[in-house]
Amino acid sequence: MRNAMLAILALSAATVATVAGSSPAAAYDYPYCVQGRGIGIPGDCSYSSYAQCMASASGRGLYCNLNPRAAFGQQRRMRVYRDY
Repeated sequence: MRNAMLAILALSAATVATVAGSSPAAAYDYPYCVQGRGIGIPGDCSYSSYAQCMASASGRGLYCNLNPRAAFGQQRRMRVYRDY
């Protein structure tokens, strides 16, 4: 009985550690999107290079384009703080 209780305790500790340590994936806008009929716009934007995008679009009647969210997203402005 003691071994069963230790096994349950170890299993529950491992479960808690796994659940507590996991976090959702960060959203990232890659620069290239596969677009075309049936996919829509902006399409499948999961390609970090144009070659990856073209390899995925090959033979499917699709094309690659720049990701509009990455290309025309909000630009960062540099603030200059002066010490008066």
